[in-house]
Amino acid sequence: MSDLSNHYKTLNVTPAATQAEIKQAYRRLVKLFHPDSNSKTAGHEEIVRLNAAYEILGDSQQRQSYDRQLSHNSKQQAQTAQTAQNVSRQQQQTGRDADEQMEQWLTKVYKPVNRMLNSILKPLKKEIDQLSADPFDDQLIEEFQTYLETSRDFLKKAQNFFRSMPNPSNVAAVAAHLYYCINQVGDGIEELHLFTINYDDRHLHTGQELFRIAAKLRREAQAKLNS
Repeated sequence: MSDLSNHYKTLNVTPAATQAEIKQAYRRLVKLFHPDSNSKTAGHEEIVRLNAAYEILGDSQQRQSYDRQLSHNSKQQAQTAQTAQNVSRQQQQTGRDADEQMEQWLTKVYKPVNRMLNSILKPLKKEIDQLSADPFDDQLIEEFQTYLETSRDFLKKAQNFFRSMPNPSNVAAVAAHLYYCINQVGDGIEELHLFTINYDDRHLHTGQELFRIAAKLRREAQAKLNS
């Protein structure tokens, strides 16, 4: 119930006022706003409000019913305010929980996965350059195979880290890019391994292209995290 419909406020008395005090307040205000008594304060709307208020409060039975209604409305308003406060607290807690989950995911998943992927992708150019000196040299091939085996170990660790906990919804796009990056790296390692078996340059080129795509996905994951 708004202030405009609160009859006690209309008559400028408290809910504890006696019937005599209510009557006295009504008469005083009616004189103040009556057009015949004071043209400066005269107001038809005020007179209507005063009459409506006194009609209820001036009758003891109607006043009791009105008081019960006021009490009921007051309780409803208090309950509504409490509900709103509870919802606000829940939303704040949910926001804090989401932030904590994201921080845990970044620490326990994103950072170690990103580190593992970097350990695979970054050395590729140097390894290819060394191998290109003589792709048929046994020692160079063995060194390249060692790099691939090390990369497999890093990849396995990256996969384990990635599966260690579900990603929060607010970093779903980042997780998706990491997932595809891991897959591209895995396929790239297998293509490069095939080259060491049959010396077919197509496997070497395909492996490099898959690594290039993986590196792009890794950068995009970082960009989405910073956006």
